[in-house]
Amino acid sequence: MLISKTYHDIPSQLSQNGAPVRIFIIAPNIPSYPQAKFPGVIVFSEIYQVTGPVERFAGQIASQGYVVACPSSFHEFQGPEAIPYDVEGTDRGNLYKIEKEVAGYDEDAKLSIDLLTSLSNCNGRIAATGMCLGGHLTFMAAFDPRVLASVCFFATDIHSASLGKGKNDDTLRKVVHGELTNKGELVMIFGKQDTHVPRAGRDLIRKTLDDAGVAFSFLEVQAQHAFIRDESSKGRWDAALTKSCFTFMMEVFERTVGRDLGPKAGVAEEIAHVC
Repeated sequence: MLISKTYHDIPSQLSQNGAPVRIFIIAPNIPSYPQAKFPGVIVFSEIYQVTGPVERFAGQIASQGYVVACPSSFHEFQGPEAIPYDVEGTDRGNLYKIEKEVAGYDEDAKLSIDLLTSLSNCNGRIAATGMCLGGHLTFMAAFDPRVLASVCFFATDIHSASLGKGKNDDTLRKVVHGELTNKGELVMIFGKQDTHVPRAGRDLIRKTLDDAGVAFSFLEVQAQHAFIRDESSKGRWDAALTKSCFTFMMEVFERTVGRDLGPKAGVAEEIAHVC
């Protein structure tokens, strides 16, 4: 399926410098069906904003029949251009990640959902995904009842307190208090050799979700950090494993937002203990 690319500059109420958030839109392009509508997916980026790998990842999703929105996370500090995958860029992105207010991340997610649901080619059914910082932002977006599925790739900061200024990250506390229960389906994907999310952090995330009764899948694969980044991955990109995880993600999206099953009854059948 062919795709088209554009962007919208959306005013931000929380941006101290008055700069809008640029949200890139990658969408299916079927001229013969001008009134076609598709589900929406937000793709949250790493600390480098919307780079080539992020855009290609989003384009693959769009070509499967989804309208994809990619917000530029650091509009409070610079323009929408991608941050280089070098030492200076990494330091800059990590600084921005901490300096940005948690409320600013929440606003970016809300504006992205609002934009998708306003587009004439989106049917209003929304999912989200992202990598690294974007994996964490995907987890945060899962608390919005409009988001029906969230697939988080190596969500770096959920188990720590290294995201945002002001009221620090409290996503796990929200889970403990039941704020994620029955919202949508959640998928967590981690590399077992990821030094950014050690075993203790992964165990904490999994246990917290399990204890809270969240509907989630938890995948730990033989990979390092940033294994789905096909550029400047520092030797960690695994194309075959990325393809496998992408297929898993698309199955979740197809089942949750790709078709309308009507309201969930909320009553699960008792599982029979049979061989």
